[in-house]
Amino acid sequence: MGSVMPELLAVALVCATTLSSAECSRDTALDVIISPVHSAMECMMHAQASAAAAGLPGGDGRYLKISCERRTKLASVIEPADH
Repeated sequence: MGSVMPELLAVALVCATTLSSAECSRDTALDVIISPVHSAMECMMHAQASAAAAGLPGGDGRYLKISCERRTKLASVIEPADH
């Protein structure tokens, strides 16, 4: 049996300042970073750190929007078949 997959995702979106926060989504963002996390606190810290490490924080007509989401679908672990 595999390890337990985190149920939360840290989502960092970099959006153009021409978009409102409500319009800023995965579909409209200029850049998106998604990482699995174990808690809401880890989510906020990890999303900000990942965006900063990638050089994505706001400025130059961009802003950073961070959210924590629950996975909508958990991946299954596929065990190899015995031959």
